[in-house]
Amino acid sequence: MTTRLLWGAAALLGLALHAAAEPMPATTAKLVPEKSQIAFVSKQMGVPVEGSFKRFDAQVAFDPKKPEGGSVVLQIDTASAGFGVPMSDAELPKPTWFDTAHFPQASFRSSAIKALGEGRFEMAGKLTIKGVSKYVTVPVNIVSSGGAYSVATGTLTIQRLDYKVGDGEWTDTSVVGNEVQVRFKLTLAGLGPL
Repeated sequence: MTTRLLWGAAALLGLALHAAAEPMPATTAKLVPEKSQIAFVSKQMGVPVEGSFKRFDAQVAFDPKKPEGGSVVLQIDTASAGFGVPMSDAELPKPTWFDTAHFPQASFRSSAIKALGEGRFEMAGKLTIKGVSKYVTVPVNIVSSGGAYSVATGTLTIQRLDYKVGDGEWTDTSVVGNEVQVRFKLTLAGLGPL
């Protein structure tokens, strides 16, 4: 009887130690779309022109105090891109630009998150646009906006031709510049304390 109790106690202790060794799940935050934005700025004939994506979603699962084990996945509906100019907006879904019929989503999927201190993070991962994937490093700043929200902001500069956005005759960068600045403001509910 005593041997059985000892074996039972040892098994329970083993299970408890195993459970303690398992990493805690990362905090899952929910995107608040109506308080979020993703904009892009390109130069047309040397003049900066700003557009935006109206529809996107994000899955954010990380503890800001221990970001290394976390992950961020962002999906952007490419058909929602627009400059607010009907003629330009009608061109963006076409094969030359975003080819939304074949590539309805662009995405970013993190592979490493590093804390830089004072709410600043570096998120490395794969950016995929129009079926082309490139590894990028995105600087992100997160602040608590009071209450239940946190706001993540950042800017990333990409080369549109790396992703075949503006193909064919539009590869001439004297008309539409190659450099595109992507700016984002993602409002998140339920992110852990900074």
